[in-house]
Amino acid sequence: MERTRFFRRPVVWIILVILGAVVLSQLFTAGPSYHRVDTSVALDQLNKGGIEKVVFQDKEQTLQLDLKDKAKFDDTTTDKIEAQFPYEVGGQVWNQVREAEAADRITGPVDTKVSSDSIWVSLLVNLLPIALLVLLLLFFMSQMQGGGSRVLNFGKSKAKMITKDTPKTTFADVAGAEEAVEELHEIKDFLQNPAKYQALGAKIPKGVLLFGPPGTGKTLLARAVAGEAGVPFYSISGSDFVEMFVGVGASRVRDLFEQAKSNAPAIVFVDEIDAVGRHRGAGMGGGHDEREQTLNQLLVEMDGFDTKGGVILIAATNRPDILDPALLRPGRFDRQIPVDAPDMEGRKAILRVHAKGKPFAPDVDLDAVARRTPGFSGADLANVINESALLTARKEQRAISNDSLEESIDRVIAGPQRRTRVMSDQEKKITAYHEGGHALVAWALPHAAPVHKVTILSRGRSLGHTLVLPTEDKYTQTRAEMIDTLAYALGGRAAEELVFHEPTTGAGNDIEKATQLARAMITQYGMSSKLGAIKYGTSGDEPFLGRNMGHERDYSDSVAAEIDSEMRALIELAHDEAWEILVEYRDVLDTMVLELMEKETLSTADMARIAARVVKRPPMAPYHGFGKRLPSTEPPVLTPAEKDALQKQATADGISVGGASNNSDGTH
Repeated sequence: MERTRFFRRPVVWIILVILGAVVLSQLFTAGPSYHRVDTSVALDQLNKGGIEKVVFQDKEQTLQLDLKDKAKFDDTTTDKIEAQFPYEVGGQVWNQVREAEAADRITGPVDTKVSSDSIWVSLLVNLLPIALLVLLLLFFMSQMQGGGSRVLNFGKSKAKMITKDTPKTTFADVAGAEEAVEELHEIKDFLQNPAKYQALGAKIPKGVLLFGPPGTGKTLLARAVAGEAGVPFYSISGSDFVEMFVGVGASRVRDLFEQAKSNAPAIVFVDEIDAVGRHRGAGMGGGHDEREQTLNQLLVEMDGFDTKGGVILIAATNRPDILDPALLRPGRFDRQIPVDAPDMEGRKAILRVHAKGKPFAPDVDLDAVARRTPGFSGADLANVINESALLTARKEQRAISNDSLEESIDRVIAGPQRRTRVMSDQEKKITAYHEGGHALVAWALPHAAPVHKVTILSRGRSLGHTLVLPTEDKYTQTRAEMIDTLAYALGGRAAEELVFHEPTTGAGNDIEKATQLARAMITQYGMSSKLGAIKYGTSGDEPFLGRNMGHERDYSDSVAAEIDSEMRALIELAHDEAWEILVEYRDVLDTMVLELMEKETLSTADMARIAARVVKRPPMAPYHGFGKRLPSTEPPVLTPAEKDALQKQATADGISVGGASNNSDGTH
């Protein structure tokens, strides 16, 4: 079928006719065959004589000789030979021909000619440009038949319309983003029941912006709206608007909204809108910016919506900070919905969604998996479940086990295990002390997260890792908690110095993270009593590049020296705390290292057994940056729930609300 269609195209037949003409011209212009010899051989033959005819072609620098009798040349017997000569010696060859003719060594005519191309070749050369133009015109016309002109289609929108045949996603497939689902459910309800809102004079938002970190489900939410709304849904990427041709982006925006308006009520979804909606005027070098023209057209289309048209724009981005302010103002993106990483309950719901249809072992607890994955996005959790299924299939098992889930979590966090990386016993011991230092310091600190796992198995770029997991989701940190984080980060380096008396490169990433945290504490969070609650430095945001170009210093050299001094003081404080913990519990550290060398991985239960005698240390370096502001001695106010909890505890302990014990006779 495809072959038949191919030969029906006029372009194919035109090409075949041209090729046939070339072949025929070669056949018709082909003359008698001459045997090619060296120039010296042909000149010797002129000197010998016995030549009937000579043809001297100046254009091709060719000398053709017709002999009276056949002779042998290079194992070939012939009476026709030819030789080519360089342009520079053409005059000498011609003089030798004239001498041979004068000496009667040539009995026949001597032809001198400048050969011309055949009529076929001349026609081909003259008509070739015209033929190419005709072919190009025919190609354009063939593309215009049936599906519209592709050449003239640059300004048409590339948006894909979701049809009934497209696999549908519903709000039931979305978990961990209840607030976003609620907001989008209202959009869907307006499209299906607009009279209810119009009767109250309500206007539906013209645009909805979904923003949040990558992998949190922004595009999934848009697909759910498409599956639930029951109206035409157009989907396009922000990068599809801009092409190499000027004006194409604005034309595509116009075409997209014309399609949506003609099929209203409808939804237009633009994924990664930051590709076209970045802050205007950020182009380096100035000049006309095609992306800016596209954005201008988008602003006009959004602002020109009919309030009763029923066309809603939904956009998604993970960089809302670089979008143009005109795009975010009321009347365009009226509603901005954050889609953040899920909390504990959200992770449980997401895991249950992705666990549907997969066999799990009876002892698998998805709630425990949710507790072990704080900070994971929806995409991370989906990857955990999928990796566990792949690992189960690799092991030829029929049900996903806890071990597979644990391994998949490690793979998502630190990468696959590097079984081919062979370390010497000394390197293993250094790694064991390094990771043991992290784990022991975290175990002894009052504000550090609980230790979940310690391993010296190589994963990704690390030789081992210590996994600490908070018991609950946290959105703020105190200064004491951040200092404990510094001490935990430096626990590995402290163990190396304590035991081996010299540092190694294994603490490079720990030092980098500790330095970043210490700098943020001083310059961003105002946690230095000496420098006060001041933000030092400004970020050089450059929307043209889509990220920060660097940290611009807006303070003096003396302040920079004080910042360095305060950072060093924080690092040294945390380093000393880690050192003291390891010195005090050196025997616990050694026991931990021996078990790590033997088992390679220690669990929470193993840590509880090994570090049973470790006592939590008091908080380090209380904050004294109040100046003349004296903190209140009154404790925070108790909420009703806290009062009820105290009442219940007092009753259980046999203590009255006033604090005195109740006697058996009712007296106090």
